[in-house]
Amino acid sequence: MNATTADPTPPDQGRIVLLTTSHRVAPGLLSWPAWQALRTADRVLCADGTHPQLPYLREAGVRVDEAAPTAEELVDACAGGRTAVVVATGEGDPALTDGLARLAGSGRVAMPDLELLPASYDLPGARLLDLVQVMDRIRLECPWSSRRTHKGLAKYAIEEAYELVEAIEDGDRDELREELGDVLLQVVFHARIAEDDPDAPFSVDDVAGTIVDKLVHRHPHVFGDETADTPEEVRAHWLRTKAAEKQRTSVTEGVPLGQPGLALAAKLASRVRTAGLDVPLPTGDGIGYELLALAARAESEGTDPETALRAAARTYRDAIRAVEAAGV
Repeated sequence: MNATTADPTPPDQGRIVLLTTSHRVAPGLLSWPAWQALRTADRVLCADGTHPQLPYLREAGVRVDEAAPTAEELVDACAGGRTAVVVATGEGDPALTDGLARLAGSGRVAMPDLELLPASYDLPGARLLDLVQVMDRIRLECPWSSRRTHKGLAKYAIEEAYELVEAIEDGDRDELREELGDVLLQVVFHARIAEDDPDAPFSVDDVAGTIVDKLVHRHPHVFGDETADTPEEVRAHWLRTKAAEKQRTSVTEGVPLGQPGLALAAKLASRVRTAGLDVPLPTGDGIGYELLALAARAESEGTDPETALRAAARTYRDAIRAVEAAGV
């Protein structure tokens, strides 16, 4: 009987780790698995000598070679069980990854183990940092944007708000996402303009900080010791804290007179009702007083007259189009 000979153990082809990082996270803030891979690697490579992570890696004692090896060179560097970590550039090193994929797919090359290791992750809202950076560059380099003022942009804020409302009413999700972005742009644009004010500058971080403080303060049932089990109790908390913050001498303070007439009338009626004031509606000749009474009545019944009229107008528009289509 012939003795069988066991197959020799295949050589260890090593390991390639593609380390990805987010530019939206401060350099040097890497995950523990990433630091372990970096410290135990036989070789660490990065094709971008200006990569923001490199100074921090070197400060931590990690030697990084500024090199852009081909897929074949990288596979050879891992022969004998060695580990190579590639710190990916902002573009993701597509030439290298495509080359590795071709080698692996050919079946002719014994490949190292391939691992994609995210070293840092974007937190929710991280893309807002991109928006701030893009807006900053546009403000500095665009001849039109660099000359804009708060007053000059005011009309666009109104237009974008109306387009957002229309997207909501249409129920178009793609349009809603786009219009929310346009409204957000107005906020970031105005905040960037404010940074250039010589007397009272503030930034988008100041804007965000202000609204965060306001939300926390006006939600003691979420961030404090208060309790609220119903929407009515939440509203009571909101109004109470808002009144303490503003210390207004009149319920009409803070009501913008430039808003559409029906919305203005409803807002004034809401302020009067909430404050428990007995203020009879003024009477007079003309459609304006009739509309004021209708708006106040709608508000007291829980209906937004501006929304109601807009819905009716949209129905009227559809009826007009139907008649036009029938006449073609």
